[in-house]
Amino acid sequence: MRDTENERIELRLLKEAIFLKYGYDFRNYAEASIKRRVNAFLKQTQLDSISALQHRILYDPAMFKHLLAGLSINVTEMFRDPPFYAAVRRLVIPELRKLPFIKLWHAGCSTGMEVYSMAIILEEEGLIDRARIYATDFDELVLQKARDGIFPLDQARTYTANYQAAGGRAGFSDYYTAKYHHAIIKNKLKKNIVFADHNLAGDGVFGEMNLIFCRNVLIYFNKELQNRVFKLFYESLADDGFLCLGAKESVRYSTYSAAFADVEPKDKIYRKVSTETLSAP
Repeated sequence: MRDTENERIELRLLKEAIFLKYGYDFRNYAEASIKRRVNAFLKQTQLDSISALQHRILYDPAMFKHLLAGLSINVTEMFRDPPFYAAVRRLVIPELRKLPFIKLWHAGCSTGMEVYSMAIILEEEGLIDRARIYATDFDELVLQKARDGIFPLDQARTYTANYQAAGGRAGFSDYYTAKYHHAIIKNKLKKNIVFADHNLAGDGVFGEMNLIFCRNVLIYFNKELQNRVFKLFYESLADDGFLCLGAKESVRYSTYSAAFADVEPKDKIYRKVSTETLSAP
């Protein structure tokens, strides 16, 4: 598709139509990312133009659900970026251990693989029974996959290597049951996880968390939406709470840079500066 002014207008109108009709707000997502996904969807559905797609989704909710799945960001795996999880175990877990009860939020959890990764760490550190993990996404289809906790068995080798590199203390196979060609996460990891619908682009504060994960989601947002989300995270964290981002993301250069101190900048682990400290002259 040629990059013409008309096509940019069509894309803008499509995002506006989605917001007005269904309440999902993609208006501040990075344009290049949305355009790439829309173009792939047009090719898949053999529709001639973005305008034709807009007409279809306005009158066909099933088509919109199909499009929504295409717009969702579902690239994930267990213990993705093992050095990051090793750093969480080394630097964050000792601080969480001091708390009587621990609240964690995985924002944009996709199919839940990183949620279960953290649940494994909490289990191995003896903290799972005094933790509550909130896992959220705007796409109900991926949320259901996350609740199910099922992944293809042929991915187990990669996940095992990630787990071991992240400092795993048991056998990765201890945490799932193999059945036919799939692996099912054991219930002991699911018992303290709450899966819920939440849209970072429009929804509000989500509790008073001690740790927030939002990894490899912000790269798909423009600067305006990134700043909104950092504000949301700041207001959702308890004082001294931790924020963990993806490898290509940073709170630096945002309007909320001063609100977070570095814990491990290489692995994008930050800590909320207390409200009193931030407001002090």
